[in-house]
Amino acid sequence: MDIETLRNYCISKKGVTEGLPFGPDTLVFKVMGKMFALAGLDAIPLSVNLKCDPEKAIILREEYENNILPGYHMNKQHWNTVILDGHLKPDFIYQLIDDSYNLIIAGLSKKQQQELKDLDE
Repeated sequence: MDIETLRNYCISKKGVTEGLPFGPDTLVFKVMGKMFALAGLDAIPLSVNLKCDPEKAIILREEYENNILPGYHMNKQHWNTVILDGHLKPDFIYQLIDDSYNLIIAGLSKKQQQELKDLDE
């Protein structure tokens, strides 16, 4: 998966914005102002940090030990770094992105969840 495919998928989600708050080499995707994906633009191979349920994170790291690692520069209990070198299927990567996005939405206040729901209606 390349950066454009990753970017297009992330920004297609409801309420998502993108920016470079940490400098020109880290693209950050947020939903309602909360980060759910961070991609290192200079990383070879491309990698993305995604939020993950802590128990599931451990299982994924064990099963995909070369491609899913504890989150680089993140809370390693709640974030994974996913290496996008072609070994993981795109549908699986999309599911990991969806999981991260949904975890952030679940943590929003009821008011923010309603604001998100009301977007584009």
